[in-house]
Order: sequence, then C-alpha cells, then structure tokens
Amino acid sequence: MVSPLQAVSDGAYRLRTVVIDPGHGGRDPGALGRRSREKDIVLAVSLKLGEYINQHLPDVNVIYTRSTDEFVELHRRAEIANRNNADLFISIHANANTNRTVRGTDTFVMGHHTSKENLEVAMKENAAILLEDDYDEQYEGFDPNSSESYIIFSLMQNTYLSQSLDFASYVQGQFRERVGRVDRGVRQAGFLVLWQTTMPSVLIEVGFISNEEEERFLMSEQGQAYIASAIFRAFRDYKVSIERKSDALYAAGGGNINRNGRRDSRVAGAASGNSGTVAENSADIASVDSEQEAKEMERQETVPKTGEGDEVVFKVQVGSSRNKIPLDSDFFGGIEDVEVFESGGLFRYVVGASATLEDAAELRTKLQQIFPDAFIVAVSEGRLVSLQEVLNRD
Repeated sequence: MVSPLQAVSDGAYRLRTVVIDPGHGGRDPGALGRRSREKDIVLAVSLKLGEYINQHLPDVNVIYTRSTDEFVELHRRAEIANRNNADLFISIHANANTNRTVRGTDTFVMGHHTSKENLEVAMKENAAILLEDDYDEQYEGFDPNSSESYIIFSLMQNTYLSQSLDFASYVQGQFRERVGRVDRGVRQAGFLVLWQTTMPSVLIEVGFISNEEEERFLMSEQGQAYIASAIFRAFRDYKVSIERKSDALYAAGGGNINRNGRRDSRVAGAASGNSGTVAENSADIASVDSEQEAKEMERQETVPKTGEGDEVVFKVQVGSSRNKIPLDSDFFGGIEDVEVFESGGLFRYVVGASATLEDAAELRTKLQQIFPDAFIVAVSEGRLVSLQEVLNRD
C-alpha cells in the first residue's frame, strides 16, 4: 500500500538538474581588472558552487558548460542546458566599469533593457559571439554592438520569467544579507546566452573587477567561497520553494507536475472537468495560474500604466473570483488584511505591501504554502498597474 506522502514524493516535481555556466573562457578573457580576468574568477566560483551542491544536495545533477579554461560558444551553452533537460540555468559573470568606484552585484533575467546601463552590460557580454566563426548565421544577423538588434527582446515572451525572477531575488538577498555585497538589484536585459534556454535562467554579475577592493575580494579564496556559498543557499531555498509548491498541487489534485512546479493544465482540466478553475458554491473562485493570469492582466486595458513619479508597492495575489467573496471567508485561510481590486471582470484578492520586488517574492514564497499559484502584482495610487512596465521602468 502506498501512503499519501509517498504518492506526493513519487509524483511531484523535483528539481533534478542544474547547469552552471562560467562565462567566457579560452580566447575570450571577458572583463579585465588590474590583476585579474573575468574568465578565471567566474570559473573558480562556478566550480565551488557545483561542489557545494554535490556535497549538500546529492540528488541534484550538476552540469558545467565548461570546467576548464576553454572557449564555448554562447549557443552551445544553451544547447547543453536544453539537451540535458535542465531545471535551472545559472550563468556566472563578473562586471567592469570605467568608473572604478562602482561596485556591487546584479542578477539579470531575460528581457528587454530599459536603461542604458542594462543595455551596456548585455552588449559587453554578448560581444563574445564576435569570436565565433559563424556568428552572423548562428544568431540570425544579430549585431551585439547595435542597439537596434536588441528590439527583438521587447517582442518575445519569456515563459519562465516568474521562476527566473524568483531565483534572482533569492540570489540578491543572499549577496546582500549574508555576504555584505552592495545590492544593485534584479534587472532585465537581452542576453543571448539566456535567449535560447528552455528553463528558468539567470545571469549573475558577482561584482566589479574594475573596483580595486572588489577585485581583491573576488580574487581571494575566501571571497570566491563566500560568493559561491551565497549562490548555493539561494539555489537551495529556490529548490525548497518550488518543490513545496509542487507538493501542494500534487496533494490537492494529483496529475503531472512540470518544471514550473505547476500541474500540467491538460491533466488538471481533464481531472476537474474544466481548465483549472475551481468552483466554490456560487462564488466561482478561480484557482490562480501565475503565468496565464499575470499575462492576461498585462493585456487588459483596465490595468493602467504608471507615471514616472508614481509610488509603486508590490502585493501578492492569492485568488480571484467572478463574484465578490467576503474578506473573512474561510477561502483565505485566516490570512488578515486581504484587499480586493476589481480588474478585467474579476475580483482580485491581494495581500501585503512591499517596497521591493525581493520582499514581495519572500512573502509570495510563504503564501504559496497555502496558495501554490500566488503571484506578484503592482499597485499604484490604489489601482492595479502593469507589473511588466514597473520592472521595465526600473
């Protein structure tokens, strides 16, 4: 006889494979410090990260795009991740700036840049393709030095944006809280190495080797160990979060679980007789699908844009319904301070008020124990606003 716990363990999603991508390598040194090369620092950090995962999470398969000082084309790095059905892709880099006082860490996810600085970082990293023999054909005429080429990234949909943002927030939180690094935030830009991956993916800039103090830290054995352990802890926390979410979904309704930690919608629909909507009496409460509904909100004309000076807070949506639900309903599991917004023909129920995306992501992780598909929304002047535009504006 199989116990319910065994059934959850056997059927729920598990993060099994991570691809670690040390940037540059071989004839491509990457950024240059006074005494260091980006390719050497990021290889050392990447290998330490893999060691920590192998030691503490032996159920995870660690794959490197390179483990020695060799040149690997950007498209091959993505191919390695895709071919191995990776659950997460982590590309590790180091930054440089003509202003030698600039310091700190950034974590990027795939998207369209909205600042000159983000574009410059992407251009610097994407310039590696110029060392490839057939880059013009391989990247369909993409010119890493032309800002016009980057327009393509404003047109694409990133299926794994939500999960990528989650992991990026964990990384920046660990850098800030545990290693004392300057937190430059979670950003979006058009990185070719992330473009072709088919899983949650991030590009981490571990610091500026153009800054003398930060270069010294990143060259040291201790500094590399601190950076690698911070990324490891972020990975561990992300893994726990997404697997807990999957367990809750599986226990609630069974079915196949995908790498988003969500039940396959086709199986869920077949099991319940609908396409993921759970009815409770006449309230017709919708079970939140963080990918589908968040995208639908972005398309709704009722979700206004924000002005340049508007103050924005981030909240977590835990549910929605076609008919209004009393805020003291058992549906909310005793959570206090639930607010309701009407948008797109639905009543949307939100919790919290965070000033930063990182804080909102932390709250969402806690709420996902009760509401597995909770997702982050933005509110300005008492109205739901476009989260994508807020992220782009930053």
